[in-house]
Amino acid sequence: MDEVWWQQAKKIGSIVKTTGPFMFLKELINQPQFTGAICPSSKRLGRHMAKHVPLDSDGIVVELGGGTGVITQALLNHGIAPERLYVIEFSPAFARHLKERFPSVNVINGNAALLDMLLPPGVKINAIVSSLPLISLPKDTCNQIIKQWHALMQGQGPVIQFTYNLRSPLWKTHIHARHYHSEIVWGNIPPAKIMTFRF
Repeated sequence: MDEVWWQQAKKIGSIVKTTGPFMFLKELINQPQFTGAICPSSKRLGRHMAKHVPLDSDGIVVELGGGTGVITQALLNHGIAPERLYVIEFSPAFARHLKERFPSVNVINGNAALLDMLLPPGVKINAIVSSLPLISLPKDTCNQIIKQWHALMQGQGPVIQFTYNLRSPLWKTHIHARHYHSEIVWGNIPPAKIMTFRF
């Protein structure tokens, strides 16, 4: 009886360790500057971000900072075909989780500051959807990411970024783009501001 109980306890423990909140907490402790939040994004935030991605283009959609996959799932639910979705994730643990959860999605373990080297050459980008914690990233890294947006998205689709700074985050001053939409998702913890840019 004890052996059966122990096996069940081990099985439950292994399941808990692969759930989003547990993985998120572990990465928050291990890499706080790259996690930038106290809990995973909500499904509501994912839906609000995904709705800004146009569906009338044959380009790819790039998600930066896939984390536990909440926004990845929202993008798929929105109608983005898995083979057209490229998810860039810096954390090896999150990248492994995303590859297992979304086997048909292109998940790349890499640095968003080197985005042009991670995508197929000359690919058309329909949209970039970013969950990167730009506020907490080193200034040089943040600036390099924004330079990538400028270089890759000239005349193409939108860049959709959320922030927990509900006023005007400092990184926004480095973006030379037409900021044409913002909204606050109060149902997220903490509340998040979604900003959409076109270059």
